[in-house]
Amino acid sequence: MTKTRANKILAILKSVFSMPSWVSSARNPFQTLIVTIISQNMTSKNAGEAFGKLSEKYQITPEALANADVKKIEEALRIAGLYRNKAKTIVKISRIVLREFDGSLDFVYSMPFEEARKTLMSLPGVGPKTTDVVLLFSARKHTIPVDTHVNRVSKRLGLTPEKGGYEEVRMSLQSLFAPEDYLAVHVLLIALGRRYCRALNPICIQCSVGELCPSKR
Repeated sequence: MTKTRANKILAILKSVFSMPSWVSSARNPFQTLIVTIISQNMTSKNAGEAFGKLSEKYQITPEALANADVKKIEEALRIAGLYRNKAKTIVKISRIVLREFDGSLDFVYSMPFEEARKTLMSLPGVGPKTTDVVLLFSARKHTIPVDTHVNRVSKRLGLTPEKGGYEEVRMSLQSLFAPEDYLAVHVLLIALGRRYCRALNPICIQCSVGELCPSKR
């Protein structure tokens, strides 16, 4: 029954929200990794602005960022939270990619999922969510990244265990949906979380999937 309800929810979300145009745009794995690191603990608007400023100063390549001035990266990322730590992480990762991966993360396209995931998570400051974003959006691997919106919304909808950690939530969601829908599930649960299913004061009365939500107030 949960699987049937889950797919009813997804069908409604597909009819209510449009998939953003950037979802279909090509971005290489290294660029996806950098923008995801920048976006940690900040709004997508500020993350986009910070990434844009960094792109104005440097090419988003391992070669350019490995040799970049950390202070200049900090300046570009100042709008981002923890910008000093992020700047140092970006330089460290860029040097590792140059030294250990021949200046490219293109291995994610051909390497088996679990191996690619383990390899990406060996990089400093790269956790499971960041890794899954790279694998989903750049390599189109079958995974559902669990950010704060996906975590909150999926639990309120009763799709994942209320006290489940990252992996339990991810695997629960993946068991409910077809792999070809994983990208839509990730993007649309975020859209629902931003518009209606907010952390504080959710707008349940206007929510399009309210009738299927056990947490509706």
